[in-house]
Amino acid sequence: MTDEQATPVTATTPPLRVAIVGTGAIAHAHQQVLATDPGVVTVAVADPNPQVRDTFADRYGIDGRYDTLADLLAAQPVDVVHLCTPPGLHREQAVAALRAGAHVVCEKPPVLSLADLDAVLDVAEEVGRQYAVVFQQRTGTAVGHVQRLLADGELGRPLVGVCHTLWYRRQEDYYAVPWRGKWATEGGGPLLGLGIHQLDLLAFLLGEWAEVDARAFRLARDVETEDTSTAVVRFANGAVVSVLTTSLSPRQTSYVRVDTTLGTVEVEHLYGHDARSWRLTPAPLVTGGTPEPAPASWTLPADDEPSGHTPLLRAVYEALRTGAPLPPVAADPHRSLELVTAIYASASLGRPVTKADLAPGSALRDGFLHGVEDLRDVDAQGVVAGERPDGGA
Repeated sequence: MTDEQATPVTATTPPLRVAIVGTGAIAHAHQQVLATDPGVVTVAVADPNPQVRDTFADRYGIDGRYDTLADLLAAQPVDVVHLCTPPGLHREQAVAALRAGAHVVCEKPPVLSLADLDAVLDVAEEVGRQYAVVFQQRTGTAVGHVQRLLADGELGRPLVGVCHTLWYRRQEDYYAVPWRGKWATEGGGPLLGLGIHQLDLLAFLLGEWAEVDARAFRLARDVETEDTSTAVVRFANGAVVSVLTTSLSPRQTSYVRVDTTLGTVEVEHLYGHDARSWRLTPAPLVTGGTPEPAPASWTLPADDEPSGHTPLLRAVYEALRTGAPLPPVAADPHRSLELVTAIYASASLGRPVTKADLAPGSALRDGFLHGVEDLRDVDAQGVVAGERPDGGA
């Protein structure tokens, strides 16, 4: 949706009163978008670190400053709460904000388990408020165009694919943050904290998944969680995708590829993409031949807008103003969290996991804080603890 199509904000329209909880790095991405919206005013922030909180509030001219979300909600009414806090806090904070009458915009991952997500969405429905999760890789003009081509069958039937999140996070700084790398506070390793972006983009393109067969490893980082995982994901449409997620790759890249009966779709970027990041290659008519010219419908739109918080928050706030359902770029948070849960569960159980394994009532919906603690550590020679170098028992 373009700015011209959005519902106009007039001088008589009361602005939406917004609060931001957690004033670390990602909160700046939120506030910088909110500051451009004439129908929004950020009235308060909450953060237990007064230095970080006041520096943020001073920079953006925000008057309300509180130690906790509870203090903020008790002091003044707000229409929308943005959660930019560690994931272990999301469920409790989301429920508190929703019950106080506010919509919630939450950074990924939404919560630490599917059961937690069920609980939050139940409260949102009960009180008539929205719970939007930030998965900004779904946004942008190019990805919207490609998603429609796949959904309409213009790119043919998806067959195979690749989904790589090859990022680099050092022990000395990234994992020095107390809540990172721990099951109870981060909920998982790079699969949940980093790779969920590409998994969400993959699922946005291909739809529902059917089966996952996965492994998880702790190769180099001193953490409770994995630092590397692999998986084979079979989607409901029959496509089979190889997934690799790690925080150990010095040359970082994010790469999603889908090969269909008619061509290949690729996007390579790091933290955000635009039309230049995408490539659509038609299949040749003869084995080893030159690819055919792409159909006109494959051409990416000229009015390119990159992915990011700007298009996502614009679409979310349009829905909040009009009372419409959340847009596709912010809806269905179950989809990617199910994939993450299935990968951890498969790695833990040592078998493929299907959608039926995660059905309501399943213990696997309660999270992945148990069972993966026995991740296989690899020593400096590349030998897995508890296994013989020859692969024997």
